[in-house]
Amino acid sequence: MIAYFLLVHRYPAQFKRLFKAIYLPGNQYVVHVDKGSGATLTEEITDFLTPYQGVEMLESKDALWGGYSLVDAELRGMARLLEMDSRWTHYINLSGQDFPLKSQDYIRQFFAAHPGKQFIRALDQAKERPDTMNRISHVFKEEQGKMTATGIARPYMLGDTPFIGTQWKAVTRSFCDYVCHDPGAERFKTFYSNSFIADEAFFQTVMMNSIDHGTVMNDDLRMIDWVPDGDIKLRPRNYDEKDFEELKRSTDLFARKFDAEYETEILSLLESHLRSPAAIRYRGSGEVPGILLAVKELELISARPTQPSRTIAETVRNNSSKPTHENCISHDLPKMEAGRKSEELCN
Repeated sequence: MIAYFLLVHRYPAQFKRLFKAIYLPGNQYVVHVDKGSGATLTEEITDFLTPYQGVEMLESKDALWGGYSLVDAELRGMARLLEMDSRWTHYINLSGQDFPLKSQDYIRQFFAAHPGKQFIRALDQAKERPDTMNRISHVFKEEQGKMTATGIARPYMLGDTPFIGTQWKAVTRSFCDYVCHDPGAERFKTFYSNSFIADEAFFQTVMMNSIDHGTVMNDDLRMIDWVPDGDIKLRPRNYDEKDFEELKRSTDLFARKFDAEYETEILSLLESHLRSPAAIRYRGSGEVPGILLAVKELELISARPTQPSRTIAETVRNNSSKPTHENCISHDLPKMEAGRKSEELCN
């Protein structure tokens, strides 16, 4: 069984279509509606979910982009899912503008074929994304609905290595239990509570600097098309019906983003696709479909003698240049940095 955590802040009609597409009795679901979206949205979502079993609403709190509040919401969601049912094996987080490309039967078969694997993007931040180190090398404050750069420099945690990726993941129950309840995760919670865009680094860093959590696949199982967008250097493009054939052929489990306010037909096409044999039966043989795996050992330099090495499976896709995060301040196109209003946070 699978546990889902869904973050919602707008588009209730689209969320309802997403939820119907991923709902299966036996799975567990926790939904968080951003407090800043208003009580009306929370009430509408709550009323819609009432008839469904295995579904709970998480207490609404502010969930600010760039802030640790997004990590806090997810940790609270994980903890509640762990309490709700002891049988689920994998955890998946989604936003209200995601949509599945495979059925729940397919997804269950997929995880059964890949036991103990963690699907989360994880790169050595200092080596692979040095342009983002300012997110953790200085203190940031989340207050009054905005992020504030204090300008106060600070050292990183002694003996640990920072990692970065995206906020999207499909990870095992054992990792969820560890990050929620193990004392070994507490130092990361303390440190990252004063960082910037913690949701793209916190979980990766905990996973790669703690006990052996299995093979990290460096893949979040999401199909995303990144495009330039003015001051925001790259953003996930909204898919429409012209993308249907590509979405249908994808080996990913989910895609983002969709905006049913303007492009409703693509969701109708995908809803039909989910009933097709290609979306129902996983035909893999133990390897992640469509992905070439190059396995290497990643040795973490640590002051702790008990620090284990990590094994990470690097995924090499045809779109290997796909950025590792969205709407972020420091991205892979430095020439597009100029003019960013939010860039001030990193200075």
